[in-house]
Amino acid sequence: MQAPHIPVLFSQTIAAFSQLEDGYIIDCTLGYGGHSEGILTANPHLKLIACDRDAEAIEFSRERLSKFKDRVEIHKAKFSEILEILPEQKLRAVRGILADIGVSSLQLDKNCRGFSTKSDALDMRMDESAALDAAYVVNRYSQADLARIFREYGELTNANAIAAKIATARANAPLTSAKALANLIGTKPVKGRSISTATLAFQAIRIEVNDELGELKRLLALIEQKSRDSILTNATVAIISFHSLEDRIVKERFRAWERDCVCPSEFMRCECGGGHSLGKILTKSPIIADAQELAKNSRAASAKLRIFRLK
Repeated sequence: MQAPHIPVLFSQTIAAFSQLEDGYIIDCTLGYGGHSEGILTANPHLKLIACDRDAEAIEFSRERLSKFKDRVEIHKAKFSEILEILPEQKLRAVRGILADIGVSSLQLDKNCRGFSTKSDALDMRMDESAALDAAYVVNRYSQADLARIFREYGELTNANAIAAKIATARANAPLTSAKALANLIGTKPVKGRSISTATLAFQAIRIEVNDELGELKRLLALIEQKSRDSILTNATVAIISFHSLEDRIVKERFRAWERDCVCPSEFMRCECGGGHSLGKILTKSPIIADAQELAKNSRAASAKLRIFRLK
């Protein structure tokens, strides 16, 4: 099948799970199945449990992975839910967890999905059945809430000005296309960067629509809970992020998982007794795309892979 999406950091991700001999791997963000196909091919005794919010992606991947037959199990669900859906018996056999926290090329390129700054639609939902979409955020959120989103999720210094511009424009008529919104915000690169103001603002709106940071935090919290309950053990956790806020969340959580002592930093000596470490960070610095990959897929430029080994 001709895949509509090139998986980022493909060889590095496959290598992260190369030592797994049997059991299950969970692909929390199945997408168009590129990483999953590679992992199943490289590990003939592994089974896959995958989930995604996007019905179109699931339909494509179900066919793509059909050659692996009963080695594949797919759920339509948020990735923060998958560890709660699965029975304890399967969780105890999980040996790897992968989450690629990004938007697929098809979602970006397909006009009707409204993710791109060139789209005629204004949607941005990863799950098209969800109630909240970008049009609602842009046209119904208060000016103050829009500014907060652009400031917190887009890290835009002119968040207030962008929100004011949108509020003025929508007072005359609702904004209904991503293209019009992008032109209103401004498509010139941010000073000192190669990315436009509109692109950063769109990322912020997309994060709000899909609760992306909340989803990531809930997934990591569940992994920690299952690990501390000795249900999820001896497993490799690999997270690919594309946004500085996402990467920061993963980095800080991995550091906390590795810490043996959880006493406050102001304590002169350990009083907790230690023994709190969940495992070991395998990537002190994130893995990023090399020049060869960037030449083939420019969208890999912001991808960062961090890996943790649960004991």
